[in-house]
Amino acid sequence: MAFTLLTILTAAISASYCFPTIFQDLEHNGGNRTSIKFLAIGDWGGLPYPPYITAVQKTTAVEMSKIAEQMGADFILALGDNFYYRGVNSVDSPRFQETFEAVYTSKSLRVPWYVIAGNHDHAGNVKAQIEYTMKSDRWRFPSYYYELNYRIPNTGKTLTIIMLDTVMLCGNSNDFVDEKPRGPLVEAEAKRQLAWLQERLARSKADFLLVAGHYPVWSVSEHGPTECLLQGVHPLLIKYNVTAYFCGHDHNLQYLEEFGIGYVVSGAGNFLDPDIRHWNHVPKGSLKFFTGQASTLGGFVHAEVTKDQLILTFFQAKGTSLYQTVLSQRNVS
Repeated sequence: MAFTLLTILTAAISASYCFPTIFQDLEHNGGNRTSIKFLAIGDWGGLPYPPYITAVQKTTAVEMSKIAEQMGADFILALGDNFYYRGVNSVDSPRFQETFEAVYTSKSLRVPWYVIAGNHDHAGNVKAQIEYTMKSDRWRFPSYYYELNYRIPNTGKTLTIIMLDTVMLCGNSNDFVDEKPRGPLVEAEAKRQLAWLQERLARSKADFLLVAGHYPVWSVSEHGPTECLLQGVHPLLIKYNVTAYFCGHDHNLQYLEEFGIGYVVSGAGNFLDPDIRHWNHVPKGSLKFFTGQASTLGGFVHAEVTKDQLILTFFQAKGTSLYQTVLSQRNVS
């Protein structure tokens, strides 16, 4: 089954370079439902020593399972830093069990997890994480960057999610010395990915167009805005009328809005950080919501895409929603 899944995903990646785009139905598309629902969680990657998870990861996983059960979740976006502090070294690493399979155990979380790599993952073997797709019935990481295309049930509308590898785009960073990305390790690979992104955005007719990466475009917290993304990706998000950009990296929950584009920071899956040192380094008036307080016990985002809206709800792990906002569908000419 896993081999077949990887074959399908690989074919989907190959197809993303040619046109027209093929939109898929959800795997369990039944009844009269008229929306797609998913969770977004970043920086959830446990610890490299016993017990291999943190209290924040554990409580967040429990609340994720409750929200997925109550509100629904067709899949989960895993936004990088999947395994602290240096990723995994092989596809047989016990960390896949200790930090992933043994933590997110509820039936409601046994849905596809669409994965991208963070800076801590790139400190290890990202290829091993990609290869784990063949060994898991829910871990889906077909390539460093890739595209997901869905038909929203019973609406005639479509959703596209473009998953980026922002570490390949911008370079790695050392969180322990507050180092910023200093440029890609292989510049040709970064240029190839950016050209691919522009091509996909330019040709997209999706009613809802999302982009996801590990590094933030805008953030008020410790890492702040990512200059490389501001230069290379930010103009494309505006030009092609992207609905929202999802990321992690900063260990908190944030929502910013600029030119009608939502910027979602969901990095509270394993640690919490109330740092706001870059409060004045984002567009004036763009920050709508922020929390990184330890009292939340962790957090994540629930998204619902309907025929004409993207509804975003920010949850804290101790059991209540903290903020909700709505974005309209794109104007596709």
